[in-house]
Amino acid sequence: MKFEVTHRDPGTRARAGILHTAHGPVETPVFMPVGTAGTVKGLSQEELERLGVQILLGNTYHLYLRPGHDLIRSLGGLHRFMSWPRAILTDSGGYQIMSLEGLGKATEDGYEFRSHLDGSRHSLTPERAVEIQMALGSDIMMVLDHCVEYPYSPQVAAAAMGLTTRWARRCRSTFLNSEPRISSPESRAPALFGIVQGGIDPDLRRQSVEDLVAIGFEGYSIGGLSVGEPKSATYEVTEFTAERLPHDRPRYLMGVGTPQDLMECVARGVDMFDCVMPTREARHGAIFTSQGRLIIKNARYASDPGPLDPACSCAVCARYSRAYLRHLFATGESLGPVLASRHNLHFYLDTMREIRDAIRSGGYNRFRSRTGSGLHSAETPDP
Repeated sequence: MKFEVTHRDPGTRARAGILHTAHGPVETPVFMPVGTAGTVKGLSQEELERLGVQILLGNTYHLYLRPGHDLIRSLGGLHRFMSWPRAILTDSGGYQIMSLEGLGKATEDGYEFRSHLDGSRHSLTPERAVEIQMALGSDIMMVLDHCVEYPYSPQVAAAAMGLTTRWARRCRSTFLNSEPRISSPESRAPALFGIVQGGIDPDLRRQSVEDLVAIGFEGYSIGGLSVGEPKSATYEVTEFTAERLPHDRPRYLMGVGTPQDLMECVARGVDMFDCVMPTREARHGAIFTSQGRLIIKNARYASDPGPLDPACSCAVCARYSRAYLRHLFATGESLGPVLASRHNLHFYLDTMREIRDAIRSGGYNRFRSRTGSGLHSAETPDP
C-alpha cells in the first residue's frame, strides 16, 4: 500500500490524498460503508459501485464465525466471495467482542469469548486476528486492540492502552512473517494499521502514539472514541491524536459518525472514516439531509410531495416523494428501508466528495461554515 497527500487546506488541518491499494486507488478523505457480514444492508454490490464506493469495511468477528475464514479463503478470498472488485478494510474483531456483554473477556494472550450465535467457545489472539484477515485477503488489516466503554477509570484506560500496544507488537511480527508477501514494487502488499487507544487522557494518547510509531505501521487508527464520551471530548482527542501521527501515513477514525462529525474531524486531520449510521438509521426511518436529520415516519410527511432532500441528486430523491417513503414505513414494506439506505449512503458519499473538492480548492473552512450549519438540526420521532 502507498499513501500520498496531494493537497493541504491552508486554514485547517484537512488534507486530500490518494491511497493506492491492490484493488485500486482510494481518494481521501473517504467514508467506508460497513459490510458487516460481506454485505452492506439493503444495497447490492452493483449499487455500491454506482454510488462510487471506493472501499468497504468487513467485520472479522462475524466473518470468522459465519461462514468462516477458511471457507472464504478456499473460495478465493473475500473480494471474490462477495464479488467486490474494489478495496476492502477489515477490523480485527476486538470491538465486537468488547460489545458482547458477558460473552467475552480480555487476557494477556487475547480474547476468550462465546459466540453470540450458538454459545460455542473461541479464542482470538493477536496472531490469530492477523491470520484470519490474511485468509480473508483484505487490503487493509487492523491490529487486535482492547477498547473500553466510557466512563472508565484512569487505571482501566491505561491498562487497555498498554495491552493494545503489546498486542500490536505481536500482530506486527505475525504480519511481517505471513505469506503471501508481495515483493514487486509494482504490486501492492496488504497493509496493517495500528490502533491508538488511551481513552480521553492526553498523556495516554501521546504514549500510545509514540509506542505504535516506534513499532511502525502502514497507517494509524484512532480507536476508543464514540463509546459514550461527550462530543467535545471526541473532537479534542481526535485533534490531539491526529496531529501527533506521522504526516505521511493515513489516519483512520474508527466508528465515527454523523455527517457533522465527518466534516469536523476532517478539519482535524483525519483521512478515513467508517460507521454503520447511514444504513442503520435508514432502517429506522432516519434520513440525513442538507438541512439535518429528519424522521420520515413522522405524520407531517404523510402528504408531503417533495423529495427527501431538495438539494440531493440521488436516484431516490429524483423519483420518490416523502409521502411515499412515509407510506412504505407505515405499512412495513421492505422497500422503505432499502430506499432510505440508498439515499443516506449517497448523502454520506456526496458529502465526502464535496469535502475533497473543498480541500483541493483551498477553501475548506468556508465550505465547513456554509454547509455544516445545516447539519445540526435533528428531528425527533412523533410521540
